[in-house]
Amino acid sequence: MTVDDRFGQDYREALEERPLGIRNEIITGPVSDWATDFSHAEPEWAADPYPIQDDLRQRCPIARTERFGGAWLPTRYEDVAAIAYDTERFSSRAIIVSNVRPPLELAPVGSVPPISSDPPFHHHARRLLLPAFTKTAVARREAETRAFCHSLIDALEGQEVVDAARDYAQHIPMRVIADMLGFPPEDGPQFREFVENALEGVNAPPEVRIPRMEKLFDYLLTQIRDHVDHPRDDLTTYLVNVELHGRKLEQSHVAGTMALLLIAGIDTTWSAIGASLWHLAKTPADRERLVAEPELLPTAMEELLRAYAPVTMARLVKEDMHWGGVDMKAEDWVLLSFPAANRDPAQFDRAADVVIDREVNRHAAFGLGIHRCVGSHLARMELRVALEVWLERFPVFGLSDSAPVTWATGQVRGPRTLPIRVG
Repeated sequence: MTVDDRFGQDYREALEERPLGIRNEIITGPVSDWATDFSHAEPEWAADPYPIQDDLRQRCPIARTERFGGAWLPTRYEDVAAIAYDTERFSSRAIIVSNVRPPLELAPVGSVPPISSDPPFHHHARRLLLPAFTKTAVARREAETRAFCHSLIDALEGQEVVDAARDYAQHIPMRVIADMLGFPPEDGPQFREFVENALEGVNAPPEVRIPRMEKLFDYLLTQIRDHVDHPRDDLTTYLVNVELHGRKLEQSHVAGTMALLLIAGIDTTWSAIGASLWHLAKTPADRERLVAEPELLPTAMEELLRAYAPVTMARLVKEDMHWGGVDMKAEDWVLLSFPAANRDPAQFDRAADVVIDREVNRHAAFGLGIHRCVGSHLARMELRVALEVWLERFPVFGLSDSAPVTWATGQVRGPRTLPIRVG
């Protein structure tokens, strides 16, 4: 069977079906009341969502909006956890809230398996990825990641102010994921474009969003073809050849999983590294302590993940029901705000404070339930190494007043620009 047989016409037909289910709802615009009209795509949410979440947790623990065609936002840890674990009543076939609801026919696989997959398919799709993300497999990438971090800082030599997001944080997961998938490292700028289109362009009309997604999948198709013609020891070749229930994966499964790794694997870690550097730049006491006590970094890192968890996932309500005191309708979105859950004072002592020596810290930064991040070991390694190298090379640094810090909008929140004075 040729590459075009497996990844050609069928792939195109699958892609052309993606517009089904589109509802061109308006998402952005001034919020009248966060309890009844919330929008996580607004700049004030991106800049500082925590006061909004705290207010909602007190007066309206499950907020509602008519935007996006109808959505809910639980803010208590217990509600977020309950929905994350409830695969009977909530579907994962769409995990990014937008003006597009994928068709029901996509379940149980979804467009980016396994994170978009429902049971029982999810279990098998996730298990295929586990070998690439074990602690042992991740440890083999540490030395190369550390050397790359040093090279990034070498390139900043002589600058008094650097953009720690654009010049440092974003490049680390882009290089790691490119190496894992066997993609050209020089394609990094394209990866950034794919990430921003997928996660921040959620209010673009379908005629804009669809060509953007086609561009991503065209890129993935090119990489798949190259790997079929020239197999090598990487994750793409593995996905092309691996079997599930005695059959090779469908082309849409291969491309969807690659899209997941490329987008989620980059933006979540990029955001976590950037948010951690932002905190240390504005909190001299924590920075100084970590420089003096580097052995504290693994504990501090978990606290930074709790306090600045980058990821909010979504579910779709399967059937009309009364849940948690509200009436949810079939096909309503539910935003699972792991950042809000992580700051629930009913779950964490001093929840609003960043306590870098916090000992008990069962945070939800990597999600909860069956979709807990399969790449958590990899993300932790990248974050730890990035911070170790930065603190070694720049033991003294702080926020610069040369330009504002800007934050990504949407469901993955992290600094997009982060001016830091290092000289």
